[in-house]
Amino acid sequence: ETTRHNEIQVVGNGNWAITLGGRDCSIQMREQKQLEFSLTDELLETAASETDNIAHRQNLTQERETLAAMERDGARFAAGVSLDNVSTFECIVEGFDHFFMEMNTRIQVEHGCSELAYRMRFTNPDDPTDYFDVERLIEAMVLLQLHGPRLPKPRRLLRAVSGAEVRINAVNAALQPHAGGLIRGWSKPLPFEHRDDQGIGTRNPDTGTFPYYNLAGAYDSNIALVLCDGTSRRDNLERLSEILRRMELRGENLETSVPLHYGLVNWTLGIEPMMKPNTRFMGPYLAAVGALETLARDIDLDLAAKTLMDGMPGKSARTSLVTQETLLLRPIGLLLSDAHALTGFLGRHDGRLWKRNGNAVDLCENPMVFLRELYHFLNMETSHGKPACTMIWEHDAALLEDALEFYDEAANALGTSSWHELSSRLTGPRDPALAGDDDALWAACQASHRGFQVGAPLLAMIPRLGIQSGLLDITVSETLEPVFPDVFLDEGRAEELRRVLAPPPKASANEIVTPTGGSFYAREAPHLPLLIDEGDHFKEGQPLFIIEVMKMFNKILAPCAGTLKRSLMADADGSVVHAGQVVFEIEPDEVLVEESDADIRTRRGRVTLEALAL
Repeated sequence: ETTRHNEIQVVGNGNWAITLGGRDCSIQMREQKQLEFSLTDELLETAASETDNIAHRQNLTQERETLAAMERDGARFAAGVSLDNVSTFECIVEGFDHFFMEMNTRIQVEHGCSELAYRMRFTNPDDPTDYFDVERLIEAMVLLQLHGPRLPKPRRLLRAVSGAEVRINAVNAALQPHAGGLIRGWSKPLPFEHRDDQGIGTRNPDTGTFPYYNLAGAYDSNIALVLCDGTSRRDNLERLSEILRRMELRGENLETSVPLHYGLVNWTLGIEPMMKPNTRFMGPYLAAVGALETLARDIDLDLAAKTLMDGMPGKSARTSLVTQETLLLRPIGLLLSDAHALTGFLGRHDGRLWKRNGNAVDLCENPMVFLRELYHFLNMETSHGKPACTMIWEHDAALLEDALEFYDEAANALGTSSWHELSSRLTGPRDPALAGDDDALWAACQASHRGFQVGAPLLAMIPRLGIQSGLLDITVSETLEPVFPDVFLDEGRAEELRRVLAPPPKASANEIVTPTGGSFYAREAPHLPLLIDEGDHFKEGQPLFIIEVMKMFNKILAPCAGTLKRSLMADADGSVVHAGQVVFEIEPDEVLVEESDADIRTRRGRVTLEALAL
């Protein structure tokens, strides 16, 4: 399947119909749209004029014709049925051909993207100076209901070239429902952020405190819609990235899609803001993130630092590495702990902070600049009122600032902005432009340079993981479509990799536990037999029970073959269970041999040393 899901926003009063551009809703999974963009002629024209890729420019120009055709068909359809509401004309798009799918004669969740792109101006036919503008489609629906036949046909006016929306859902890193969390705090929206949080973020008007909010598991996974606009798709994504970077959503047993969105938005910025994903995009994308997580979780930073220390050429180098230990290890450790953030950082900075040469990595930017970008990406910059554990420590901030000032002064004195040239000259013979004829000053400059560079191998581990996992092999074709390596397209292997992002709760070999909270059901419908009964034998991958959570019925599959000895949920259909709750006692066909501590250490050591590549 290579089709995209596009839809056209249509407004009509029974006599006239207009369109307000379109939306690309192709990035979706598990019946949930994730990241949506407005599609406007102005956006496509801007993108075509900005790109240096001739094939991309031609593709975007043809895309303008496709959008125009969809808008024409949407308006004709609306006129043909005398539409008197705000509706959505939905299409499947294959290449530059579009095919009608359905007409939704109601408002949709993602209508905000269209509101950001256009507004409607209603003008008095008898007096062109008498007009009013409508920016909200809900307001347009009310006007159509009250005054429909009397309303003159409006003119659409551009508000922003691009609009985008992410849906903040209660899901885990694999986009599986995660119900029952408690929200204890949520940072306030940024000035350019549009947040529809259903009132969850409303603070007490008297005290300004945040009232806790429990995410129920029986209804909808959506917590909020977050939108912003931009002067181009790139600008739009950069603003959305900043919103997600600074968003803090805290609580207990709380997992949301914020990390996924932050990673995806930044990855998209790096690979191609105008890429055209199909409706199956999220499957291989999450598999790629899972492949990255498989390696990142095995990195032993203490071992990496010790190995690097053991290879230091002298006492001064070892002292420098000790001094920079927390400056380096804290942000690297935090990045490696979140595969979605790591994906976003790799996508955003590949080819900018480093260059790839096969499996080799060449840092093409100063490692201290690399660190500055990493602290910024992780929102670890110094900020008044933030807990110390969430930002750069004071002595590390001073060290980083000193290093950046040193290199700024050296670059100005040597008259270069090239990192390779600057580094080469600092390691060469005395350069009068920087030190005059002062040998002692030159020796001090070289010593500072060597000291500031000792942590570069630790930073190079980050892009090397992207290479080893295959994540950095994802490309965008001449037709702007993401191209995934075959391993991420093989559904069996891809599913294994996606499961890495949300490993099941630990259980004994003779137990089956619930992977998430929700409502338990032992059968698919009240009149149907149990999926499995006591004494029954089951095969690996066989459905054992169902968890209803966030409007979805999830069949839970057997992790191994065995026999059900006892059900702890007899006659308990509809009961609410929590994640990790034991529901069945079983006798597995084979005794599962757990990986020993020694085997784990060996595996982690191998992965770490391969990533360090000294």
